[in-house]
Amino acid sequence: EDVQAAIPLGFFLAFMIGPVFFVLIETSVTKGFRAAVAFDIGVIIADIIFIGLAYFSSFQLLENLSNQPGLYVFGGTILTVYGLIIFLKKTKQTELKAQLSSSFRANYIELFIKGFLLNFINVGVLIFWLGIIIVTGPSLENDINRFYVFFGSLIVTYFITDLFKIVLAKQLKKQLTPVIILKIK
Repeated sequence: EDVQAAIPLGFFLAFMIGPVFFVLIETSVTKGFRAAVAFDIGVIIADIIFIGLAYFSSFQLLENLSNQPGLYVFGGTILTVYGLIIFLKKTKQTELKAQLSSSFRANYIELFIKGFLLNFINVGVLIFWLGIIIVTGPSLENDINRFYVFFGSLIVTYFITDLFKIVLAKQLKKQLTPVIILKIK
């Protein structure tokens, strides 16, 4: 029953539009399957940490977040700066072609850290997990084993759906020229 409740939520989570969604697709197209998986694992580790934080301190943390709107501004500022850096970064077409070539080697640890930090600095992700815990807590009877089953199923569904997204995005590589990718970036 808990697994059945978690699967649709994990699928929904995989298609939430945000910075992680776009960077995952871009990484898959420009750097390949393994690079995108490394990025995605970083995102998932950040989610697991947030789930743990939300579970162990949900009510106190939710109260602190509502009393300190500066955390929203801080997280939003970091995401805005990140977006501006990506937007203003001038990628030369020759560099982009090199990224798209099969000889390009990705730094998996760097991509893992990028995925982790991109997800971890987003305060909205923590609030999302807090909301899920507060909503699902009573239906799971606050049983730690049911929490493990529910959130484990949710994360596995999220990861499997992301794998499909990565494969599908990789298929787009054939249709995308360096000029189109540069415009999308």
